[in-house]
Amino acid sequence: MCGIVGYTGSKPAAPILLEGLKKLEYRGYDSAGLAVRSGDALAEVVKATGKLKNLIEMTDEGRTMPGFCGIGHTRWATHGEPSRANAHPHVSGNATGSGSGPVESDVVGVHNGIIENYEELKQKLLNNGYRFYSGTDTEVVIKLVDYYYKKYKIGPIDAINRMMVRVRGSYALALMFRDYPGELYCARKDSPLIIGVADGESFLASDVPAILKHTRDVYYIDNLQSARLLPGEAHFFDLNGDEITLPLSRITWDAEAAEKGGYEHFMIKEIHEQPKAVRDTLNSIIRDGRIDFTAAGLDRDFFAKIDSVHIVACGSAWHVGMLAQYVIEDLAEIPVRVELASEFRYRKLLLSGHSLVIVVSQSGETADSLAALRAAKAQGVPTLAIVNVVGSTIAREADHVLYTLAGPEIAVATTKAYSAQLAVMYTLAIALADVRGKLDETRRAAYIKDLSALPDKMTRALEDKERIQWFASKHANARDIFFIGRGLDYAICLEGSLKMKEISYIHSEAYAAGELKHGTISLVENGTLIIGVLTQQDRIEKTVSNMAECKARGAYLMGLTGYGNYNVEEAANFTVYVPNADPHFIGSIAIIPLQLLAYYTSVAKGLDVDKPRNLAKSVTVE
Repeated sequence: MCGIVGYTGSKPAAPILLEGLKKLEYRGYDSAGLAVRSGDALAEVVKATGKLKNLIEMTDEGRTMPGFCGIGHTRWATHGEPSRANAHPHVSGNATGSGSGPVESDVVGVHNGIIENYEELKQKLLNNGYRFYSGTDTEVVIKLVDYYYKKYKIGPIDAINRMMVRVRGSYALALMFRDYPGELYCARKDSPLIIGVADGESFLASDVPAILKHTRDVYYIDNLQSARLLPGEAHFFDLNGDEITLPLSRITWDAEAAEKGGYEHFMIKEIHEQPKAVRDTLNSIIRDGRIDFTAAGLDRDFFAKIDSVHIVACGSAWHVGMLAQYVIEDLAEIPVRVELASEFRYRKLLLSGHSLVIVVSQSGETADSLAALRAAKAQGVPTLAIVNVVGSTIAREADHVLYTLAGPEIAVATTKAYSAQLAVMYTLAIALADVRGKLDETRRAAYIKDLSALPDKMTRALEDKERIQWFASKHANARDIFFIGRGLDYAICLEGSLKMKEISYIHSEAYAAGELKHGTISLVENGTLIIGVLTQQDRIEKTVSNMAECKARGAYLMGLTGYGNYNVEEAANFTVYVPNADPHFIGSIAIIPLQLLAYYTSVAKGLDVDKPRNLAKSVTVE
C-alpha cells in the first residue's frame, strides 16, 4: 500500500525523499506529501493529490523545501477519500490540512497500515481537546503520540511505546518531533519498514528500492520495536523502552530484485502476502466480533430487501463468484447467479429492484465489468463493487463499495487479490444468512472465528512449497492437465486451472468430476496429469472414484485434500495436504498449493512468470 521514506543527514532532504517516493510508485497511491525541517524552524509540509509528479512540480523538485531532515509518503487511501486533507504527512496540531507551508505542530508523521480502533481513540482525543481536519486513522495516531508526549512529559520513544500498547492494527510509522530537530523516530507492527545507514546519513523506507542508491546497509526492525535516527546513527528500542541491538544486513540484490523484497518474482512474493491481505481485509470488516458494513452504507435493512444475488466478473474474479455462489446459497439460502461480465449485458436482464448485483474487479477499471455495472444501474438495480483500488471507476459508479486490502498487485496472474475478494464474499454470505434468520448467535460467532483463523492456516499451507516445487519440476513438460472436483471443489479447480494455463502455457482445464464420463475422459491417456481437489467430506468418495477411472486409463494422479483424509493418498500418486477449516471457507487455503504448482511449473520451464505473453494486468478495453 502506502510508501514511506525518511532522511536525516547533511544533504538537502526533499530531493532525496522525492527520489525515494519514485522508487515506491509500484506500491500504488492516490496522493503524496513531504515534511521537511531546517534546524529549529517549523516543519514545512506540502501535499498533493494525484501523481507524484504533481508534488515534484509543487516543490520544484524539492528545491523550495530547504532542510536536512524530512519524511515523505505516497498514500493508498483506506480511511478517508483521496484529498489533500487526507494526504500524509499529518500533524498533531489543529491545521487545516490544506497541505502547504510551515505548521505549528509538535509532532508530524506518516503512516502505512490500518488502525482498527481509531474511532475509539479519536473520541478519547476529542474529549481531551483535540480537533481533526482529516478522515484518516493516521491523524488519530499522530495526535495520540502527541497526547502521551505532553500528558506524561516523556520522550519520543516512551510516547511511541505508549501509543503501540494502545492501538490495534498494523502500522509503519515515521515521526518528527519539534523539540528534537534533525532526528527521526519510527515504529512498526506488521507493515514493512527498513532502516538504512551511511556515513553521516540515515534513511528509513517501506522497501529497499527507495534507499538502495544511497546505502546497502540496512536494519530490519521487528514488530513492536521503535527506532531513533540521527545522521549516521540508528538506535533501536523494545516495547519497554530499553535499547536493543539489531543485526546490520548488507543488501546484495539489484534494484529490481529489491522491489520484490528478495523474492525471485512478484508472483511468489504476492502468494506469500496472501495471509496478510486476507487478515487486513477481514479486519476492515469484522469489528468487535461482528461483521460491519456500515462504512459502505450497507445495513441490515439493505440486506433484508435482497431476494437474489447476481455476481458479475471476469477471469479470476469470476472464479471468486463461482465459489461464493456455493457459500452464499448454502448459508443464506438465497439464489445466486454468477455471470461473465463480457456476456452479462448481451442477454435480457431479468433483474428486479430486490436483486443485488455484485461486481468484482481487482483494478476497478475492467471494461466488461464496468459495462455490466452500468447495465445493472440502468435498470435501477442496487449495485455493490468489490475492488482493490480506491477511487477507481467501478468504485465511484457503484451504489456501494467494499475494498479489498490486498495492496498493489504487480504480477499479472492474480493471487492475493483473489484471496482478499474471497474473504469479502465470505463476510457477505454470513451477513445475508444472519439477516435472513438462518444463523443463531452461536453459529454466527463460530463462522466469524473460522474466518479469523484463515490467515494462519494459509501461512501453514505455504510450508509445503518445497514438495510442490519438486512435483512441478517432474511435470513441467506435461501436455494436458485436468483439474477435477465437485461442488465448491470444482470452483477451486477453475482458479487452479487458470493459474496453470496463464503462466505455464500448458493446456489445462477444470471439470466437474461427475462430467468426466460425458466426453472428457476420452482425452485421458498415458501420462495425463489429473489433479483432484477433495476438501468437501461428503464428496470425497465420489471424486476418488472418478480419479480411479482416470488412473485406469494411464493418468497420473495428484490429490489435494485436508489433513486426515488418507484414503486420498491411497488413490493418488502424489498427495498434498492443507490445514482443515470450515468447508465453506477452505477454498482460501486449498488454492495456495495450486498457485504454487503453477508458479513452480512456469519457473521450471524458464518462462516470464510475472508477465506472461499476451496478457495484461488490467483489461481496460472490451
